[in-house]
Parts: sequence; structure tokens; C-alpha cells
Amino acid sequence: MTAPVLTAFSAVFTVSDVSPSLRFYVEKLGFKIHFQMGDPPSYAIIERAVVSLHLMPKSRDPSGLGTSSIYVFVAGIDALHDELTSRDCPIEVAPEDFSYGMREVSVRDPDGNRLTFGEEIKPA
Repeated sequence: MTAPVLTAFSAVFTVSDVSPSLRFYVEKLGFKIHFQMGDPPSYAIIERAVVSLHLMPKSRDPSGLGTSSIYVFVAGIDALHDELTSRDCPIEVAPEDFSYGMREVSVRDPDGNRLTFGEEIKPA
């Protein structure tokens, strides 16, 4: 029997309202809309490169609002930071080198969900 192979990963973020969240992720973080249900949207899937996020309204999971977090590995963290700031994206933590060998930038969406972007560096 062949071992199963995991082929993709997608996180679900609980948001107050899907429409303004879509605007934030598209305009500020450069995601593209892959799928949306309803008009106005009541659920959406957005993607940027290999990162896929589902945006779910708080009516489906009120306790999950603002509690999600993902870590995205990046090649070119400073270029990403420059891109995000050019889009007026609110940066929670500006590029910073950490002792565990990562340079990181983090952003919170308007509902408090966190996206941390990290690039491996050589520790000092």
C-alpha cells in the first residue's frame, strides 16, 4: 500500500464581515480571489502563491474571531515588507532578526488574525 501524500494546506480565518476582509487581503496583502460564495460574499477563498486562506464569517464561529495565526516562509522578506508598506498595509512588527535564525515581519488583519512572514537567516 502506498503511503498517503499531503498535497496542500489552507487555513480558515474567522472574520467580522467577508467583503471588507476580501478588500484588505487583496488591496493590502496582494492576495487574489479564488472563490467567493454569494453577493455580498458570505465565504471566500483567497490565494497568493502557495498560501490559501478561507475567510469565514463570525456567524459560523463567533469564538474564532481574530484568533487565527499562520506562519508563511518567504524568500525576500525585505522586498515583501517594501511591497506591503507601498500598499499602506498596517505592519504589526517591522522586519526583525531573531536569535532562532529567522527574519520576520507580521501583520494583523482588521479582525486581529495574524500573518507572520519569515525568512531563514544565518544566526550571528
